[in-house]
Amino acid sequence: MEPKKRLLVTLAVVALIAGAMLVSFGRNLVALNTPRVVLADTSGSGSDTSDGSLSPSNVYQRVEVTPRTVQSVIATLDRSDSYYRELTVESFWTGGSSSTAVQVWCDGDWCHVRQALPSGAVRHDLTGGGKLYYWYDGSQQYQAAPADGLSADLAQHIPTYETVLQLRQSAIVAADYRQLEGLSCIYVEVRLDDPQRTERYWIGLDSGLLVQAEAEETGTLTYRLSALSPITTAYNAAAAFSLPDGTSLHNVT
Repeated sequence: MEPKKRLLVTLAVVALIAGAMLVSFGRNLVALNTPRVVLADTSGSGSDTSDGSLSPSNVYQRVEVTPRTVQSVIATLDRSDSYYRELTVESFWTGGSSSTAVQVWCDGDWCHVRQALPSGAVRHDLTGGGKLYYWYDGSQQYQAAPADGLSADLAQHIPTYETVLQLRQSAIVAADYRQLEGLSCIYVEVRLDDPQRTERYWIGLDSGLLVQAEAEETGTLTYRLSALSPITTAYNAAAAFSLPDGTSLHNVT
């Protein structure tokens, strides 16, 4: 090979290696500067994480939660992909109240909600694949309707906390990190003018799920959600995502 050609080949190889190094360096730089949500230490131990440890392979950046930053922090959260949990939903009105016990099985975009209604009836709502199926205990008959991304939350009678992301910042009156029954949470309080309504959300940092919520209208409590029981994945998936006639709609992989 002629000297000139060898020089050109050598320069091309050097440029290729340099380019690969720059790409690798750039990826590492992005990873190093990507903030991760870290619970502020409230125990006085000086730890920067909720579990008291830092992984040596990860770089953490403390993110302060305030009314100005909470929307950005919530946007980084991901809900647990596969889980079972129990929750209680209470409604209050002048002279009375009601309470509904709810069980929830979720896997991906499939979600089965079993709720014991105050009337004594037990209703099932199974959402997934763009459809909602619902029926009552003791019957093999079911109904089907179109579903969207909010259907599973509506079936549980819980607010979709991600709607906080669409609010004007001035509507957020308080936000911080809080411990709730041993759970590390992001707390956000919202005040709406029409009607005069205050909403409070406690979002679990580990699960990304709403673990408590309250709503007040003109200073009177009208709604409360409590979901403080442990979240687990130990459930019968075949039964959880089947219709009352035994038809299985989803298998957990």
